Amino acid sequence: MFKKIMKGGGGHKKPSKSDDPSAVARNSQAAANVIVNHASRGGGGGGGNGASGTNLIAPAAAPMPILPPSGPMEPLPMFRDVPVSEKQNLFIRKLHVCCYILDFLDTMKNVREKEIKRQALMDLVDFIRSGSGKITENCQEEMIRMISVNIFRCLPPASHENTGQEITDPEEEEPCLEPSWPHLQLVYELLLRYVVSSDTDTKVAKRYIDHSFVLKLLDLFDSEDPREREYLKTILHRIYGKFMVHRPFIRKAINNIFYRFIYETERHCGIGELLEILGSIINGFALPMKEEHKLFLMRALLPLHKPKSVGVYHQQLSYCITQFVEKDFKLADTVIRGLLKYWPVTNCQKEVLFLGELEEILEATQAAEFQRCTVPLFKQISRCLNSYHFQVAERALFLWNNEHIVSLIAQNRTVVLPIIYEAFEKNIHSHWNQAVHGLTVNVRKMFLEMDAELVEECQRQHTEKESKAKEVAEQRELNWKRLADAAAQNGADDMVTV
Repeated sequence: MFKKIMKGGGGHKKPSKSDDPSAVARNSQAAANVIVNHASRGGGGGGGNGASGTNLIAPAAAPMPILPPSGPMEPLPMFRDVPVSEKQNLFIRKLHVCCYILDFLDTMKNVREKEIKRQALMDLVDFIRSGSGKITENCQEEMIRMISVNIFRCLPPASHENTGQEITDPEEEEPCLEPSWPHLQLVYELLLRYVVSSDTDTKVAKRYIDHSFVLKLLDLFDSEDPREREYLKTILHRIYGKFMVHRPFIRKAINNIFYRFIYETERHCGIGELLEILGSIINGFALPMKEEHKLFLMRALLPLHKPKSVGVYHQQLSYCITQFVEKDFKLADTVIRGLLKYWPVTNCQKEVLFLGELEEILEATQAAEFQRCTVPLFKQISRCLNSYHFQVAERALFLWNNEHIVSLIAQNRTVVLPIIYEAFEKNIHSHWNQAVHGLTVNVRKMFLEMDAELVEECQRQHTEKESKAKEVAEQRELNWKRLADAAAQNGADDMVTV
């Protein structure tokens, strides 16, 4: 029995079948029904729910992909060359041709079939774009099935998986480009044109662009090909705008992707694109803001500062966070404390990013919210001012270049200056970088112009503290000397006794 299994599963295919596109398509059809479980790469089967593992099993309600016609692939006439009465039938036939899944790893294989499929896809895109004829419901169903056959697939494992290679920095990795992109791009373009078309009736379209379809689209955001992620971003954003019924589901599904990324894998290619979509969504939130949206901020967006790869998507994340504060200024205290919670300890490049984001948040912060977080905020800024990494110290001092932040500090100078004065003195007397030294002197002058008496009082307290610290150090040194002398005396006495 074992030999039979090995013979059936591992035998070589006949050359004639490997070159037959209909056979390739039938094999792809069989593969479409296979259950796939993968540790970190979604894409293709259906729906992982995010925080728990990804189980790529197509739901029972999902339509099965159509079988391609048997026999060799034949070219079809252009839409412009057939009468109107024949266009719907030709539309279906072209969809059937586009269901052939061809091998793009071998550029010399199925060259004729690839060109026929490409021409068919281009003609379908032009037909939808032109709006020359309203497609029937049956045509829409067949089109979504064809799109599903082409784009929903298992993504290849990341370069570090199953290879024994070390996990590298995502910013330094070369993206793995999709070899079938010449066809895949046209399929995505067709889907985009269908979604944005004014002729597309959402009541009909939502039967095919359903939750299962949306979930599979979201799985594909983990594709390493940036061209594919760009199309997915545009299409999902358009679906969100057009299909209001899907909006809560899309937000929840993106939430789950974030949770899994933050707390499980810390590996995902499409976090930046998903945040770009969310930036636009957050911009459209109505006021007063729903509790659901505030929870999303605290549970998903703020923890996204935690992963090491935050630099890859920090610009988009910072925009989303700032949008929340601009929408509802009362959230500033929550956001600033959340940022302080995830503040990096040893990663100086992340600190520079955090300081830039902090400036944007403070620019949208009102006085009352600023007062609530002044003490923890400036304790952290004080540590940044004394950083030996000059870019961190420099970026912290640049906060005083912002007029709105300076006005907030001026209103709360009696709290702020005592916290950071020691950091100023340390920089002026001992920081190795001349630019940091000069900036510190300038900021200290600003405080002197604001309130000379407060600066003098801080100077007096600092001098007293230094004096006491010196006395404590001298006393400690004296105590150690006494202990050393006593130990030496005891040693001498022991020697005499012996």
